Amino acid sequence: MPTLEPRGNPEILPPVANRAKRRYNGAMKSNRRTDRRVWTSVILLLLLLFGARSIQAQDPAPGRVDWSLIETIVSRIETPRIPARVYLVADFGAAGDGAADARPAIMAAIARAAAEGGGRVVLSPGVWRSSGPIHLESRIELHLERGAHLLFSPDPDDYLPVVETRWEGTRVLSYSPLIYARDVEDVAVTGPGTIDGNAASGFHGWHSQAEPDMLRLRRMGFTGVPLEERVFGAGTHLRPPLVQLVRARRVRLEGYTAVNSPFWVNHLVYCEHATVRGLNVESHFPNNDGVDVDSSRWVLVEGSTFRTGDDSVVVKSGRDLDGRTVAQPSEYVVVRDNDMGGEDGIALGSEMSGDIRYVFFSDNVLRSGASAIRFKANLDRGGTVEHVGVRRFEVGSFERLFWFQLNYPGELGGNFASTYRDIVFEDFEVGDVGTLFEAHAPAVAPLQNVLVRNVNAVSAEQTVVLENVEGLRFENVTVAGRPVMPPAAAAEQPDSEPPEREQPADVNQATQRNQTGPRER
Repeated sequence: MPTLEPRGNPEILPPVANRAKRRYNGAMKSNRRTDRRVWTSVILLLLLLFGARSIQAQDPAPGRVDWSLIETIVSRIETPRIPARVYLVADFGAAGDGAADARPAIMAAIARAAAEGGGRVVLSPGVWRSSGPIHLESRIELHLERGAHLLFSPDPDDYLPVVETRWEGTRVLSYSPLIYARDVEDVAVTGPGTIDGNAASGFHGWHSQAEPDMLRLRRMGFTGVPLEERVFGAGTHLRPPLVQLVRARRVRLEGYTAVNSPFWVNHLVYCEHATVRGLNVESHFPNNDGVDVDSSRWVLVEGSTFRTGDDSVVVKSGRDLDGRTVAQPSEYVVVRDNDMGGEDGIALGSEMSGDIRYVFFSDNVLRSGASAIRFKANLDRGGTVEHVGVRRFEVGSFERLFWFQLNYPGELGGNFASTYRDIVFEDFEVGDVGTLFEAHAPAVAPLQNVLVRNVNAVSAEQTVVLENVEGLRFENVTVAGRPVMPPAAAAEQPDSEPPEREQPADVNQATQRNQTGPRER
């Protein structure tokens, strides 16, 4: 293309040439701006493509336990986005005197905050009695100041009408959890105050009455009865959790003390991006798990203290056909730096039909109890548990240290054995235990590829009990300074007769048991 700018002084160009030059210069500037926009778009696209590849490259790779994933998972967990506005419950007509019902004022404060785009609803020091559940909404933080005591009423009828919940892995319409939220984003319960389910609650007596309703609900889930027909309201006896969030995104539970829970204490159901930090759970009624991570992903549980009537921290993903139908796994979970003193320490299952994967427990203390590490399933479950890492634990006195009970008898057919594989335990300092490592799996789905490394126990009455285990490796495992190795022959001999009575085993002794196993609890 010939240039429009002739040689010589531009000041003496004829008018037409000057106009042409101005148009040309303008066009060139426009083209340069267009070129810059094009190149900017190209660069951004390349960055996105390479960034996506970089992120994807950090994703968990199948078939292995990669400890570096702990920081990757934690770094990706999103936190709630809640406005800084403050709403004092006392400003809505309630007095924290322990006598008057504060629930209307609490719910009014939540409604006002939600209507104005969200904020922090604050309970000041005092006793705030709530005659019924507190339901949270999106962009709401319920904050209990130091000295605030949220005391729930003892009458179960106060927790009707029914809401959608998940009870021991099966979807149901039942009594409302005491603090509850469903289909929300950006929600939090925080502060150094206390959430009290009430030691005098009528729910506590339902533990011994629940079995008929429990079995009826399990059969509904197993046979695919629609959720809207699974109504367990007045006249039924399924206890609700203290705190439950259902389909919540960006969750924070932090700082509070939880006592006297009717059932599970803190229950995350179908949640994404949840942080549980600095809790003090002191609750000793039946089934008082400290935290249940249930079909949830991108979860961090850290820096908490658990003194509970059941497991401290459990990872689950639904029961039987109902769990397989929902098909939502628990994945990308980190549990670290906790002090655990429950009946059991940590557990996976037995409700794990939706799969569990990429779960890491690190740097926790287990005090004493029945079983330190307990992985469970029964023959109705199905589902797969894989890529689980457990490391750097200080363990006190337990009846069992590592316990896999994967062959609990099925109650509804028993045709869906579960798969547990690719699991690593390493760097354990252990006190006195009854049994060091015990594993029972069905012959059709043996426990596979477990590594136990750098585990030192002061004493063990029995070291290794195996049934249907493949690929079990011990590296630097000792009891009282003596090395322990799994007997390969025992791991490959299913269906042997159970001994009349278990006897304490010497190092390297393995015991066989009947495949039907004990009844699940």
